[in-house]
Amino acid sequence: MEFEISSIREQAPQPAKAALFSSGLTRFRSKAFVAIVPMTVTFTLGLWGIRRQNSMWGDESVTYQLAHRDLTQIWRTAQHVDLVHAFYYAIMHEIYGLVGGGLLTLRLPSVLAMSAAAAGVGLLGLRLAGIRAGLVFPLVPQIQQYTQEGRSYAMVCALVTWATYALVACVVRHTRWRWTAYGSTMLLACLLHEFAVFALAAHGITLLVSGVPRPALRAWSVTVACIVVGLLPLAIRSSGESGQVSWIAWPDPVQFLGFLAMVTVGMRCARRPMNVRGSIQLPALALPILVLPGPAAPSLTGQASFCRPIRSLQQYRIRVAAGCRDRSFPQTAAVFSDFVGRSRCGAGRAPPAEPLPADAPKSTR
Repeated sequence: MEFEISSIREQAPQPAKAALFSSGLTRFRSKAFVAIVPMTVTFTLGLWGIRRQNSMWGDESVTYQLAHRDLTQIWRTAQHVDLVHAFYYAIMHEIYGLVGGGLLTLRLPSVLAMSAAAAGVGLLGLRLAGIRAGLVFPLVPQIQQYTQEGRSYAMVCALVTWATYALVACVVRHTRWRWTAYGSTMLLACLLHEFAVFALAAHGITLLVSGVPRPALRAWSVTVACIVVGLLPLAIRSSGESGQVSWIAWPDPVQFLGFLAMVTVGMRCARRPMNVRGSIQLPALALPILVLPGPAAPSLTGQASFCRPIRSLQQYRIRVAAGCRDRSFPQTAAVFSDFVGRSRCGAGRAPPAEPLPADAPKSTR
């Protein structure tokens, strides 16, 4: 009798262990689903027609030309033009050095980066809204456009997305390596594009309105200070190149009304009840990052003291890219290399551009 009782006691914890294992397996499957499905859809759509009839548009031509220079030439050119994108050009230079190629190499990093962003959005959605929240991300037209663009925007999107995921994880479990991962990811995003600092500011608002514990706020403040120290030299040095984007105007009434409509829809969606518990709720995370960079993004590149709307620049790029897909122009990437190569310096001119390969794709503008 005693043997039977002891045997029952030894076997009693087994169902609890089995339930725990089953619960962990279910969570793993859910995470795998919400990450892999959006990532696969984004990657597939990104590869569809990626060459665009072997053509590229203006800014992509600059990327293509500068990425084929050596690092010394990229650095010398960045002293006069496009310093804010020098880090991206250096990355693309190394990629071309590893795999070579033409248009596919130019755009494939953006496809991979946006696919990673889709996985991050899916995991964020699982934490904050439910299993289906991230599935719509690959279907947004702007996402599809930047997925196939040979510029830094897809990389910045991926870095900010995963930094946001790391922030939510930091609040749930406060550890040093998590904050290090968050700070490193955000610093890389800001070095690729200085306007990523507005996501950093949005994160601060999220933490404040969420009422997170003071240790988390203190750790975030220290992390932000390190990011600012790392970004400040680029921000100061690039302020002299603000004239390159001085033509960007305030949004017209139609654009501003479109932005207000987007914010209104976002606020309506945020009011919908979520069956997800946590220190950070979806409205507190999504609304600041939706609203803050939109109507007035004070430029870190020294554009007087005015507020320059990021959205107008994005809409300009969308219109130009759409026009480039509809028509082709006989100008080549050499036109843009000549523009970059003729940047003046104190003692003379920047080094001449290297000739394009014979099979270089044509450029549209």
